Amino acid sequence: MSGVIRDVIVSEVGPRDGLQSIKRQMPTEVKIRWIEGLAASGLSEIEVGSFVSPKLLPQMADCAELVRAANNIPGLGVLALVPNLRGAQAAFDARTPKITMPVSASQLHSKANINRTVEEAVEDVARVDELRKSFNGSYRPLIEVGISTAFGCTLEGQVSEDWVIELAGMLARAGADSIGLSDTTGYGNPAQVKRLFRRLQSEVGDKAGGGHFHNTRGQGLANVVAALEVDVTTFDSSQAGLGGCPYAPGATGNIVTEDLVFMLEAMGLRTGVDIEKLISTRPVILDGLPGELLYGHVQDAGLPKGFKYA
Repeated sequence: MSGVIRDVIVSEVGPRDGLQSIKRQMPTEVKIRWIEGLAASGLSEIEVGSFVSPKLLPQMADCAELVRAANNIPGLGVLALVPNLRGAQAAFDARTPKITMPVSASQLHSKANINRTVEEAVEDVARVDELRKSFNGSYRPLIEVGISTAFGCTLEGQVSEDWVIELAGMLARAGADSIGLSDTTGYGNPAQVKRLFRRLQSEVGDKAGGGHFHNTRGQGLANVVAALEVDVTTFDSSQAGLGGCPYAPGATGNIVTEDLVFMLEAMGLRTGVDIEKLISTRPVILDGLPGELLYGHVQDAGLPKGFKYA
């Protein structure tokens, strides 16, 4: 995958965000086949799981094994979610190249999601950065933070945009390498997306990260276009639209990776992803989760006649 030119990074979160709210467990060997298939389609970044208590999320108990398997795929950017210092230690022990830490802008969501106040979550980021600084040798993992409920919260309602931007500044000072915005509950709209990302870029400069949008109310791809217009170049998505936050009622509907890649390529933006190879990976999901509902318009309609990649 090295040498591939990409205008936009599509970061696949299906193996983590897609599976975390599904109670049936996908066998580890199927997860590995799925990750390998996703990488073979040209996806350059995959969030393979989360280092959380297996008592809380049994689906994620095999995260270390998945990281080790994914690290063997040449050129693949491997991510895992960690909620706290203990999770970060486990991720670092498994030599995870990049961790992503969810810090909610909503106090109620933060307590429900990671049992921390927002301020405590920021302190955790600083502790993880200190742990990272203690390492010798060539291993230096990246710390990415997604500000959850940045566009609104089903538990708390409206979230102050001023507070979101203040929080981003706190996270930058705490040691985060990049800070993105997550529409955890599907509340965001294109005007709001453009406004908040402009403010984020002004506040934290080159630490401004990507967008994580849910399609709960049908705004997902529209919000991607809005973010593109203000120079955001990394977007999370989930194959077949799997997933949503289990601690945000009604927050179903990640953006469908296949539909996102098609839209970007049709707009003339290079993703490095082969859509047909990506679609051919969908049956692996059903090998591990028979009968699971899979979503996506491109899968159903096919590529337009004469379609050409960017």
